[in-house]
Formats: sequence, structure tokens, C-alpha cells
Amino acid sequence: MKTRRKGPTKDDCFGQRLKDVIKKVPKGKVATYGQIAALAGNPRAARQVVRILHSSSEKDKLPWHRIVNREGRISLKRGYGYEIQRELLRQEGIEFDERDTIDFDRFLWSPPWDV
Repeated sequence: MKTRRKGPTKDDCFGQRLKDVIKKVPKGKVATYGQIAALAGNPRAARQVVRILHSSSEKDKLPWHRIVNREGRISLKRGYGYEIQRELLRQEGIEFDERDTIDFDRFLWSPPWDV
């Protein structure tokens, strides 16, 4: 008896769409977790973006450091990647104010396609 090979699941396809969107965030710009989720087709999946960044950033060479929270801040805690992410963004020309917030008017990515 032949076993049917399952194709990609709905989650696998969405995960790939997330990766594709994350890879398009250009140097010198940032995107939010919710923005990435919406552009990939599910505006309520910001936590899925976090999961993909955690599990796939290294192997898929995702620009993980360009994704920040909706307040324009780095979500990682100090001593647990915060300093690395901040430095990578700084090297790309991203500026932080005195509260370590990024000015979305200047640095938020606006993709050339509609959500």
C-alpha cells in the first residue's frame, strides 16, 4: 500500500510567506511584527512572526534585526540580544531617540505593494 505524501501545510505556506516578506525589508528601514504578519496575509499573526524569527533567522539568513515592536522599540531584553540588534540597526543608519525609540516617520518600511 502506498502512503500518500503530504504536501505543505497551511502553516508551512504562511511561514514561507512570512520569510519572503521579512527578506524584503531593506537596509536602513524597519518593520513591525504586525506589519510583517499583515503583509504575509494574516494581520493577527504577529506572534507567528516572532516564532519564525526565532527558529529561522540564522538558517534562512533573515534580517531579524530590522523587525521591531509597534512602539518602534526593540523587544529583546538587555543582555539577551538587545545590544546586538541595536548596533546592527545603528550600522544601517537607524537612529534612536533618548527613549531608544525609532522614528517610524523616517525609518518604517513602506513596501511598494498593497497589503
